[in-house]
Amino acid sequence: MKKFSTASRLFALGTAFAMLPAIAQTSTNASVATVPATSRTAATVHDGAGSAHCGFLPDAPDQHKVVPGDTLWGISGRFLQHPWCWPQVWGLNRDQISNPHWIYPGQIVVFDRAAGRLSLRGDGAGSEPGVVRLSPHTRAQNLPQQAIPAIPLNAIQPFLTRPLIVERNELASSPRIVAAADGHVFLGKGDKAYVRGDLKGGTEFQVYRPGEPLRDPDTKTIIGYEATYLGTLALDRAARADNEAHRFIVSGSTQEMGVGDRLVPIPAPTVVNYAPHPPSAVVRGRVMAIPGGVTQGGQNNVISINRGASAGIDVGTVLELYRYGRVIADRTEGRKLVQLPDEKYGTVFVFRVFDRVSYGLVMQVSDSVQIGDIVRSPE
Repeated sequence: MKKFSTASRLFALGTAFAMLPAIAQTSTNASVATVPATSRTAATVHDGAGSAHCGFLPDAPDQHKVVPGDTLWGISGRFLQHPWCWPQVWGLNRDQISNPHWIYPGQIVVFDRAAGRLSLRGDGAGSEPGVVRLSPHTRAQNLPQQAIPAIPLNAIQPFLTRPLIVERNELASSPRIVAAADGHVFLGKGDKAYVRGDLKGGTEFQVYRPGEPLRDPDTKTIIGYEATYLGTLALDRAARADNEAHRFIVSGSTQEMGVGDRLVPIPAPTVVNYAPHPPSAVVRGRVMAIPGGVTQGGQNNVISINRGASAGIDVGTVLELYRYGRVIADRTEGRKLVQLPDEKYGTVFVFRVFDRVSYGLVMQVSDSVQIGDIVRSPE
């Protein structure tokens, strides 16, 4: 299992995302021009595997003016049956997908029905509209607008560095709090904490408490431990002898810390650009938990699933949510038991991956998400 791999502090680099949902609806002052209903047609773009996933909506508009508050997922949802298909319908290559600064408020998204593609017009600065090539470029510094984000980052911000999935005893060798100043039992922001262990040159740390085991809903085996995030510590005075403790100051706190809690270095800021895509292999898993101690969730909630990198899932993987089909008695044939098919009701986007566990953001749903529901590859 990966040790503390993370897209740490990605929330500070908001425009670095290149995908995700329309959590906020498009502003009502968006300029949308549509064609008469009699002339609307559905178009289809085939993905790399040759299957027709990326169909356009029959009533897709001819164009849409980008406004603050838009997201890539949201704009694509106005045109596409599956918003996660946007890399294909924009006709982007890998370099273009990784560039987060290519669509701005004021630009016009144009639907080319003949080609089955979306394109941009205008530069977002009020100039005469013109076709914009979708390639990495540098914006003029005097433009006030920011490139539209892929997702409002506050939806996943707490989950970019936590919760943390660890193997059994993985935190055992980490530096640990051994005492609190002034006889305190628990520590809060501004308090002094005394720490033993090898800091390896680090000065800022996150604090975790080993959590409960995570069990696979199918096999009932333990597939990891979700460590509880407590806050951050900053080094105040390093130990000057082998038998001396380091002195830290609590710089941030979400829960009280205490003796025995473990320290993990705060990783350097990382920019991660990605695009939505189906998994590389067929995936079928289960919703394992909904952080926050609840049993049901909805759109914009984060869920954990019992599949990860070892199952071919990576950041950007899109999975569909299904509810198990009911077993009914067939009254037309002696009340023989019949299994109804599983019912699809939503989509989830994976934004953080461990070896056997992943975290995903619920995109669109027509029903509540429940622990134990099915996640599987898009059909």
